[in-house]
Amino acid sequence: MSAPGSARTARPAPSVPAGGGPATTIVRTALISLGVLAIVLGAWVLQDTVSTKQIWGLVSWLILAVIIHDGILSPVVAAISIAMRRAGHRIPPAVLAILQGGVVVGAVFTLIVVPEIVRKAKGPKNYTVTPLDYGLHLALLWAAVAVVTAIVVVVYLRVTRARRR
Repeated sequence: MSAPGSARTARPAPSVPAGGGPATTIVRTALISLGVLAIVLGAWVLQDTVSTKQIWGLVSWLILAVIIHDGILSPVVAAISIAMRRAGHRIPPAVLAILQGGVVVGAVFTLIVVPEIVRKAKGPKNYTVTPLDYGLHLALLWAAVAVVTAIVVVVYLRVTRARRR
């Protein structure tokens, strides 16, 4: 509330429909249509260019990816969020969101790189397929994600602090 006679006056919040406006509906419909078209195109290209044996390998990888995502990554992110919220109410929600974003980015890259690590550990039939040290690169990636996340948190806190003054 502002003091009487001050320049600041309370403005009513703009009314937005609960499900969004007509523009939101148009954008949602366009994105869903685009997604369905991408799935149909992917299925068409897949059945046209990949052998049946490779399709089953792809399906098993997709199922494993869903299990890892829903069984490991999501609970880890949720547990980190709960732990941070219980650690203290001094942590702003935006900082929690930034940290969760960093964990999600690192986890998704881990999900992508782990099959390469496993393949290299098993000894590939062709060593040119997995030529890199994927474990080292994954560790470097997590370090980079941690540094970038820390920088974003520091910038956010400084900007927020400067706006309060």
